[in-house]
Amino acid sequence: MDKLILVTGATGYIGGRLVPRLLQAGYRVRCLVRDTSRLQGYPWRERIEIREGDALDFSSIVGAMQGIRIAYYLIHGMQGLRPDTERDLRAAHNFTSAAEEAGLQRIIYLGELAMASDKSSPYLQSRHETGVILRQGRIPATEFQAGMVIGSGSALFEMVRYTAERQPVFVCPKWWFSMAQPIAIRDVLQYLIAAPDNPASTGKLIEIGGATRLSYANMLLDYSRERGLKRLLIPIPVYAPRLSAYWVHMVTPIHWRVVLPLIQGLHVDSTAQNDLALQIFPHIKPLDYQQAVHLALGRISNDDVETSWSDALVVTQGDNRPLMLANSEGMLLERRRLVLNLPPAPVFQAFTGLGGERGWLYLNWTWQIRGWMDKLIGGVGLRRGRRHPDEIRVGESLDFWRVEAVIPNRLIRLRAEMKVPGKAWLEFQSLPQEDGKTLLMQTAYFAPRGLAGFLYWYLLYPIHGFIFSGMIRKIADRARALAPS
Repeated sequence: MDKLILVTGATGYIGGRLVPRLLQAGYRVRCLVRDTSRLQGYPWRERIEIREGDALDFSSIVGAMQGIRIAYYLIHGMQGLRPDTERDLRAAHNFTSAAEEAGLQRIIYLGELAMASDKSSPYLQSRHETGVILRQGRIPATEFQAGMVIGSGSALFEMVRYTAERQPVFVCPKWWFSMAQPIAIRDVLQYLIAAPDNPASTGKLIEIGGATRLSYANMLLDYSRERGLKRLLIPIPVYAPRLSAYWVHMVTPIHWRVVLPLIQGLHVDSTAQNDLALQIFPHIKPLDYQQAVHLALGRISNDDVETSWSDALVVTQGDNRPLMLANSEGMLLERRRLVLNLPPAPVFQAFTGLGGERGWLYLNWTWQIRGWMDKLIGGVGLRRGRRHPDEIRVGESLDFWRVEAVIPNRLIRLRAEMKVPGKAWLEFQSLPQEDGKTLLMQTAYFAPRGLAGFLYWYLLYPIHGFIFSGMIRKIADRARALAPS
């Protein structure tokens, strides 16, 4: 069998971990991405083929499938934090048609283990309908329906982790006690990687879950035991999924629109109904929930989080592509400069380490207030943190920013994902000077939307000026501390 495999969704949580493991297994990998810059910073980028395209653009899919026999379909239509069923189904139809034209032998799809019903969320219904479309095409498809994924950086794990760490007492709606079968990320990857060489899985719908069946309430209690925490649960006889999602939104880094499908998936029991996975893949022994939690916590404590739920573009900006910034009519900017007697590398390291647990170096409480204000009006808030305390790559989240551009030892640009009346960016540069010094440049860009945008900029200008002036000084101090003596 040809060892060249197509992976879609490589910039997402699952895809970003699947690619290096396929390479390790001896496959050659081609990735189809909408924006090739979003693969910058991945250590395996130079070992793969990259094609730019979109599942909604039929010709780009057909082109990416040339010479391919097996393709992974890891795409879903969450745009601007809203499920888009029409996009999902159109993309799936495009993909199957392109696969037929290109002569693929197989499609492998990762869906959701949740019972389809009239109470299912539009997101879950869309995921199931996508699987039906892929399996009904003329190209044989393997669909894995996975339980909620437990792993460092996964949405469910972060939801459990933050709520357990921050609340000693929980008021628990009925969905807390529906049964689920969460699965460790490493087990999901094992199934995905084993499928191409296992002909028995061709054309099958395979339900995969972990070794433990338990409720969300027990997930939280088991996590608390792992961390040595005592937590009290108070059941109440209502479901209240949307209210629950709003609460999780306020106490965790996860937006309520990302949380809501997880909660709606627990409206009914979501467990595997057969042992087909065991029959086809007898060598895979899924971990139990406690083991999965232990491994995820170990990854976090070692700063070894490969991908995060927020890597995918399920953000307030939806399909917005990176903007090539320029001084043009309607773009407001505020720029500060400092010349430092340092090489560019420590200066770059100083500003790429902003955010997360380290904070923003100057008046960090003002950033926290801004994050809470954003949360209150439905924004992403500040608590998304960062995947790694020092490393940074294009496409990942950094508190309430999205990393839009990275040039090593030279530049990073962050696009605001908090709610503002316009579009905002924050850019840092470390520019080498002829005398061996480095120019540290910090620029805030703002493209206002209507009168509200101009009022926002000018009313907050004095506050921003004060904060940004202090921040550039603190970045300079950190660069001096990081520089070799």
